This record gives sequence, C-alpha cells and structure tokens, in this order.
Amino acid sequence: MTLLLALAIGVLYAAGTYLLLRRSAIRVVFGLALLGYASNLLVFTAGRLSREGPPIVPEGAVAAAATSADPLPQALVLTAIVIGFGVQAFALVLLKRTCQEAGTDDVDAMREEG
Repeated sequence: MTLLLALAIGVLYAAGTYLLLRRSAIRVVFGLALLGYASNLLVFTAGRLSREGPPIVPEGAVAAAATSADPLPQALVLTAIVIGFGVQAFALVLLKRTCQEAGTDDVDAMREEG
C-alpha cells in the first residue's frame, strides 16, 4: 500500500510541476492544487499507514496503548485541506478578475501588458 501511495504522490508532484510550467494561468492554479494534494498525501503517508486502535487513553492509565494510531498527521492534513481550499478559491477569484482586466489568460501576455 505504501508503494502505491508513493507512486501516486510522485504522479501528483509530476503533474503539478508540469501544469505550473504551462502558459495558461488556470493551469498554474490547478498545478498548485495538485502540489497541495501531493503534499497532503506525503504527510499522511509519513505518519505510518496502519489500522491500529484509536488514540484514546483508558481510564486509570497514564498514556495511550502502544498500538494506537498517531492523530497528528491526520490533524495536519485536515487543516491543510481547509487552508488549501481557501487559497484555491481566492486564487480562482483573483485569476478571474485578472483575466477580465487583461483580456487573456496567457501568463506571458499578462506580463507584457503590466
């Protein structure tokens, strides 16, 4: 399973980098989104993939059981998903307004107009 996720992460990073190098501004935004998804998967995979027990400390114990799942990568990924969605929404609105002003979505043409 880890090998499959590593392959998926590599494909997402490659596709995101490819889209960042395109001339269309909308593809740049989609490339940034793919890079964010790849980073989320990387953090999630780095936190060990296992079906262990919930990280709940039983009554009377001082620590969780040794076979409990680590909740930190899950919390980080959940936070990153929410922040990434907000950034993508802002980038799309900014891109729409920029395309209306410039009359094109070509990054090079926008640079020449400014």
